[in-house]
Amino acid sequence: MDPRIARTRKSLQEALFDLARERGLDDISIADIAERAGVNRSSFYQHYSDKDTLLADAIDAAAAGAGADIPEVREITVDAPAVLVHYLRHVEENAAVYARVFGSRGSPAAAARLRARIESIAAAAVAERPDMFDDIPIDVRAAGLSGSVMGVLEAWLARDPRPAVEVAVSWMWRMLLGPIGLVPGEVATGPSRRATPPAARS
Repeated sequence: MDPRIARTRKSLQEALFDLARERGLDDISIADIAERAGVNRSSFYQHYSDKDTLLADAIDAAAAGAGADIPEVREITVDAPAVLVHYLRHVEENAAVYARVFGSRGSPAAAARLRARIESIAAAAVAERPDMFDDIPIDVRAAGLSGSVMGVLEAWLARDPRPAVEVAVSWMWRMLLGPIGLVPGEVATGPSRRATPPAARS
Protein backbone atom coordinates (compact mmCIF):
# COMPACT_ATOMS: atom_id res chain seq x y z
CA MET A 1 0.00 0.00 0.00
CA ASP A 2 1.17 3.51 -0.80
CA PRO A 3 2.59 5.02 2.43
CA ARG A 4 0.47 8.16 1.93
CA ILE A 5 -2.70 6.08 1.73
CA ALA A 6 -1.67 4.13 4.83
CA ARG A 7 -1.00 7.35 6.75
CA THR A 8 -4.35 8.87 5.80
CA ARG A 9 -6.25 5.72 6.74
CA LYS A 10 -4.38 5.54 10.05
CA SER A 11 -5.25 9.17 10.77
CA LEU A 12 -8.93 8.55 10.01
CA GLN A 13 -8.99 5.41 12.15
CA GLU A 14 -7.36 7.12 15.11
CA ALA A 15 -9.64 10.13 14.74
CA LEU A 16 -12.83 8.08 14.86
CA PHE A 17 -11.59 5.88 17.71
CA ASP A 18 -10.76 8.97 19.77
CA LEU A 19 -14.12 10.59 18.98
CA ALA A 20 -15.93 7.39 19.95
CA ARG A 21 -14.36 7.68 23.40
CA GLU A 22 -16.00 11.08 23.77
CA ARG A 23 -19.51 10.70 22.35
CA GLY A 24 -22.07 8.41 20.80
CA LEU A 25 -21.60 7.18 17.25
CA ASP A 26 -24.71 8.96 16.02
CA ASP A 27 -23.24 12.23 17.27
CA ILE A 28 -20.06 11.87 15.19
CA SER A 29 -20.25 13.22 11.64
CA ILE A 30 -17.97 12.63 8.69
CA ALA A 31 -16.96 16.27 9.01
CA ASP A 32 -15.98 15.68 12.66
CA ILE A 33 -13.81 12.73 11.66
CA ALA A 34 -12.15 14.58 8.81
CA GLU A 35 -11.45 17.60 11.00
CA ARG A 36 -9.95 15.48 13.78
CA ALA A 37 -7.82 13.58 11.24
CA GLY A 38 -6.63 16.79 9.56
CA VAL A 39 -8.06 15.92 6.15
CA ASN A 40 -11.02 17.11 4.09
CA ARG A 41 -14.31 15.31 3.51
CA SER A 42 -13.33 14.26 0.00
CA SER A 43 -10.26 12.52 1.43
CA PHE A 44 -12.51 10.55 3.75
CA TYR A 45 -14.59 9.25 0.85
CA GLN A 46 -11.48 8.36 -1.12
CA HIS A 47 -10.69 5.79 1.58
CA TYR A 48 -14.02 4.83 3.17
CA SER A 49 -17.56 4.61 1.92
CA ASP A 50 -19.10 4.94 5.38
CA LYS A 51 -18.39 5.54 9.05
CA ASP A 52 -19.26 1.99 10.09
CA THR A 53 -16.51 0.37 8.00
CA LEU A 54 -14.02 2.94 9.25
CA LEU A 55 -14.94 2.16 12.85
CA ALA A 56 -14.46 -1.58 12.28
CA ASP A 57 -10.98 -0.85 10.87
CA ALA A 58 -10.27 1.58 13.70
CA ILE A 59 -11.08 -1.04 16.33
CA ASP A 60 -8.94 -3.64 14.57
CA ALA A 61 -6.05 -1.17 14.39
CA ALA A 62 -6.41 -0.13 18.05
CA ALA A 63 -6.40 -3.75 19.21
CA ALA A 64 -3.40 -4.58 17.04
CA GLY A 65 -1.57 -1.48 18.24
CA ALA A 66 -2.13 -2.54 21.84
CA GLY A 67 -0.88 -6.04 21.07
CA ALA A 68 -4.33 -7.36 21.89
CA ASP A 69 -6.50 -9.40 19.59
CA ILE A 70 -8.80 -12.36 19.69
CA PRO A 71 -6.43 -15.33 19.63
CA GLU A 72 -6.22 -18.06 17.05
CA VAL A 73 -6.83 -21.06 19.29
CA ARG A 74 -5.20 -24.32 18.21
CA GLU A 75 -5.66 -26.14 21.50
CA ILE A 76 -8.80 -25.95 23.62
CA THR A 77 -8.03 -26.20 27.35
CA VAL A 78 -10.07 -25.59 30.46
CA ASP A 79 -8.09 -22.40 31.13
CA ALA A 80 -8.68 -19.40 28.90
CA PRO A 81 -5.60 -18.37 26.87
CA ALA A 82 -3.65 -15.49 28.41
CA VAL A 83 -4.03 -13.47 25.20
CA LEU A 84 -7.79 -13.40 25.79
CA VAL A 85 -7.17 -11.76 29.16
CA HIS A 86 -4.93 -9.23 27.41
CA TYR A 87 -7.64 -8.54 24.84
CA LEU A 88 -10.29 -7.97 27.52
CA ARG A 89 -7.96 -5.56 29.30
CA HIS A 90 -7.73 -3.58 26.07
CA VAL A 91 -11.53 -3.62 25.84
CA GLU A 92 -11.85 -2.40 29.43
CA GLU A 93 -9.38 0.43 28.83
CA ASN A 94 -11.57 1.53 25.92
CA ALA A 95 -14.90 0.52 27.46
CA ALA A 96 -16.71 3.64 26.22
CA VAL A 97 -15.89 2.75 22.61
CA TYR A 98 -16.76 -0.94 22.87
CA ALA A 99 -19.98 -0.33 24.80
CA ARG A 100 -21.10 1.94 21.97
CA VAL A 101 -20.10 -0.61 19.34
CA PHE A 102 -22.24 -3.33 20.91
CA GLY A 103 -25.15 -1.12 21.91
CA SER A 104 -28.49 -1.02 20.12
CA ARG A 105 -27.24 1.90 18.02
CA GLY A 106 -23.74 0.54 17.59
CA SER A 107 -21.58 -0.61 14.70
CA PRO A 108 -22.86 -3.67 12.80
CA ALA A 109 -19.57 -4.02 10.89
CA ALA A 110 -17.35 -3.93 13.98
CA ALA A 111 -19.63 -6.28 15.93
CA ALA A 112 -19.77 -8.70 12.99
CA ARG A 113 -15.98 -8.84 12.72
CA LEU A 114 -15.57 -9.61 16.40
CA ARG A 115 -18.32 -12.20 16.30
CA ALA A 116 -16.62 -13.90 13.32
CA ARG A 117 -13.39 -14.21 15.31
CA ILE A 118 -15.16 -15.63 18.33
CA GLU A 119 -17.07 -17.99 16.04
CA SER A 120 -13.79 -19.38 14.71
CA ILE A 121 -12.75 -20.24 18.29
CA ALA A 122 -16.14 -21.79 18.93
CA ALA A 123 -15.86 -23.87 15.77
CA ALA A 124 -12.48 -25.19 16.92
CA ALA A 125 -14.00 -26.05 20.28
CA VAL A 126 -17.05 -27.91 19.01
CA ALA A 127 -14.96 -29.78 16.46
CA GLU A 128 -13.20 -31.43 19.40
CA ARG A 129 -16.47 -32.95 20.58
CA PRO A 130 -18.22 -34.51 17.57
CA ASP A 131 -20.09 -36.74 20.02
CA MET A 132 -22.11 -33.85 21.44
CA PHE A 133 -25.04 -32.40 19.51
CA ASP A 134 -23.82 -34.38 16.50
CA ASP A 135 -27.13 -33.78 14.74
CA ILE A 136 -26.40 -30.03 14.61
CA PRO A 137 -23.83 -28.84 12.02
CA ILE A 138 -20.60 -27.47 13.45
CA ASP A 139 -21.13 -24.04 11.93
CA VAL A 140 -24.58 -23.80 13.52
CA ARG A 141 -23.22 -24.85 16.94
CA ALA A 142 -20.35 -22.38 16.58
CA ALA A 143 -22.77 -19.58 15.70
CA GLY A 144 -24.85 -20.34 18.79
CA LEU A 145 -21.83 -20.40 21.08
CA SER A 146 -20.36 -17.22 19.65
CA GLY A 147 -23.69 -15.48 20.21
CA SER A 148 -23.58 -16.52 23.86
CA VAL A 149 -20.01 -15.27 24.26
CA MET A 150 -20.87 -11.97 22.57
CA GLY A 151 -23.82 -11.64 24.92
CA VAL A 152 -21.54 -12.10 27.93
CA LEU A 153 -19.16 -9.46 26.59
CA GLU A 154 -21.96 -6.96 26.04
CA ALA A 155 -23.50 -7.64 29.46
CA TRP A 156 -20.11 -7.27 31.17
CA LEU A 157 -19.53 -3.89 29.51
CA ALA A 158 -22.97 -2.72 30.62
CA ARG A 159 -22.56 -3.65 34.31
CA ASP A 160 -21.96 -0.93 36.88
CA PRO A 161 -19.73 -1.55 38.69
CA ARG A 162 -18.00 -3.62 36.05
CA PRO A 163 -16.49 -6.89 37.32
CA ALA A 164 -12.77 -7.51 36.89
CA VAL A 165 -11.39 -8.59 33.52
CA GLU A 166 -10.50 -12.00 34.91
CA VAL A 167 -14.14 -12.53 35.90
CA ALA A 168 -15.36 -11.61 32.42
CA VAL A 169 -12.82 -13.94 30.80
CA SER A 170 -13.94 -16.75 33.09
CA TRP A 171 -17.59 -16.13 32.17
CA MET A 172 -16.83 -16.09 28.46
CA TRP A 173 -14.67 -19.21 28.55
CA ARG A 174 -17.15 -21.15 30.67
CA MET A 175 -19.95 -20.25 28.25
CA LEU A 176 -17.78 -21.62 25.46
CA LEU A 177 -16.60 -24.79 27.19
CA GLY A 178 -19.80 -25.74 28.97
CA PRO A 179 -21.59 -27.15 25.91
CA ILE A 180 -18.51 -29.14 24.79
CA GLY A 181 -18.09 -30.78 28.19
CA LEU A 182 -14.46 -30.03 29.10
CA VAL A 183 -13.63 -30.30 32.79
CA PRO A 184 -10.47 -29.40 34.76
CA GLY A 185 -7.55 -31.57 33.74
CA GLU A 186 -8.79 -32.17 30.20
CA VAL A 187 -7.21 -30.85 27.04
CA ALA A 188 -8.72 -31.19 23.61
CA THR A 189 -6.01 -31.20 20.95
CA GLY A 190 -7.54 -32.58 17.79
CA PRO A 191 -10.79 -33.59 16.13
CA SER A 192 -10.05 -37.26 16.76
CA ARG A 193 -9.89 -36.79 20.54
CA ARG A 194 -13.02 -37.43 22.53
CA ALA A 195 -13.24 -36.42 26.16
CA THR A 196 -14.85 -38.79 28.64
CA PRO A 197 -18.63 -38.42 28.30
CA PRO A 198 -20.15 -36.61 31.29
CA ALA A 199 -22.15 -39.68 32.36
CA ALA A 200 -18.95 -41.74 32.65
CA ARG A 201 -17.10 -39.29 34.88
CA SER A 202 -16.86 -40.10 38.56
